[in-house]
Amino acid sequence: MGVPDHDRWNINIHYHRLLADAVADADTVLDIGCGEGMLARRLRRRASRVTGIDLHEPSIELARAQSPDGDITYIHGDALEYPFAPASFDGIVSVATLHHMDAEAGLTRMRELLRPGGTLAVVGFAQSTLPRELPMTAASVLAYAGVRLVRRKQWAHPSPIVWPPPETYAGMRRLAERVLPGARFRRHLLLRYSIVWTDPGQKRAGKK
Repeated sequence: MGVPDHDRWNINIHYHRLLADAVADADTVLDIGCGEGMLARRLRRRASRVTGIDLHEPSIELARAQSPDGDITYIHGDALEYPFAPASFDGIVSVATLHHMDAEAGLTRMRELLRPGGTLAVVGFAQSTLPRELPMTAASVLAYAGVRLVRRKQWAHPSPIVWPPPETYAGMRRLAERVLPGARFRRHLLLRYSIVWTDPGQKRAGKK
């Protein structure tokens, strides 16, 4: 099936651990924009039910082929429109997907699908606002160049690429604050941001 998961690396994969740790206590997890399923497979090590959804049918076919026992549910569809029941997941993750859709609609949809007490975690990328963010942007470029010297080969995912991203880092921070009050927004050195938010409702009894 090509390159094994443990031999793959790119910037998005670098942040898989952050996402997995954010929803470590979740028993049912949704991966929006799951691609060929690498993050979903990692999530399945802890969660009893993992669902991945993606608009790119070839990627979904690859994901299903790499989980032949069917322990992960993969859906070819639009996460904004697919008829998931409201509040049906303990954890929701998404990596490098929000810029493929209307970001506000995406975050709102995740909030709607999250159970009380559940956690959603997003990793994405955006544009810098220059010259105000020039120092951070320069540091990110240098850090990325350094990583490329160490990791000369990066795994190329099969999913479509959207560039440039339509949102800025500052815009995503404001959006997260508005749609997900209390969310933790962080801009990371390796050209990504993260949003982590826990629904303030009471968490139901379940996985410890």
